Amino acid sequence: MVGRAGRRGRDEMTPGASVAAAPADNANLETLRHTDFKELGERIEGKVRDIYVQPERLVLVTTDRHSSFDRIVAHIPGKGEVLNRTAAFWCDETRDIVPNHVIALPDPNVTVAKRCTPLKIEIVMRGYLTGVTSTSIWTHYQAGRRDFGAFVLPDGMRKNARLPRPVFTPSTKEDTHDETITPAQVLERGLLSKDLLEQVEDVAQKMFRRGQETALARGLILVDTKYEMGLDADGQLTLIDEIHTPDSSRWWMADSYEARFAAGQEPDYFDKEFLRRWFVDHCDPYKDAVIPEAPAALVAELSARYQQTFHRLTGQTLTPREKGRSLAARIADNLASYRI
Repeated sequence: MVGRAGRRGRDEMTPGASVAAAPADNANLETLRHTDFKELGERIEGKVRDIYVQPERLVLVTTDRHSSFDRIVAHIPGKGEVLNRTAAFWCDETRDIVPNHVIALPDPNVTVAKRCTPLKIEIVMRGYLTGVTSTSIWTHYQAGRRDFGAFVLPDGMRKNARLPRPVFTPSTKEDTHDETITPAQVLERGLLSKDLLEQVEDVAQKMFRRGQETALARGLILVDTKYEMGLDADGQLTLIDEIHTPDSSRWWMADSYEARFAAGQEPDYFDKEFLRRWFVDHCDPYKDAVIPEAPAALVAELSARYQQTFHRLTGQTLTPREKGRSLAARIADNLASYRI
């Protein structure tokens, strides 16, 4: 079985002050829209990844597709490499906490992974009282909820406040909208055994704290994130999918957080909400059969933000474009030994 490629297991990022993105030379980046490597095995197209299924492994090719409103709305140069290499960075950073599915990275856009059976829940960790959608912890708190099942929050907290401790908020996996549930409900519905649920929460807490500590040393706050885990062929809990990427996590700037919070302002954050808002202003992205093309300037800005997040977290930059060889050709060459 394979995980749901490209899913985000938390609410969308909130609007607010944005971080000036680092310069990005998008003219030298080629956009990877899709792949079709028939010699790699059965192809399953996720929202972001093209997944090639082999008997004992998966070849995950991360494209530049950008998904919102349950559809592909744009293609962001460099995004696929950012997601793939960021996830690889964090897999290395957390392999002492939990094994992960990574076998090899034969190309900047590709991860070869162990086949695992995904758990029936998504694992969401939250460090701050924030969010804007109907499922966000802030929305429920603002409506008067204080008891969240596994934890209780005090009265008088403000939006974007740091929680007393990071909280584990699992959710179901649905074809449309996931449902946030309590650990008790996970057990009641038979989604996980008690022992496995306790192991999952322990691992998630440790990974989230590691992520926060590592990010803070780089001037960033890891606000919340989602993890996917599965069981390998031996029944061992394994981290799968992506970890601490710009798609799966919310990031704020650390140096300005306290002052902006004290002033009642939104944090400085890395945000892709501006592109969603543009589509909402120019069409009905949920109902219109055809939607307008995203403006080139907004695509370039979002590409720059992805690259800035990647550079801040890892200290690395994207792979330069090769003259005379397309991105698809490079990937195909690097995957020659994985043909079946």
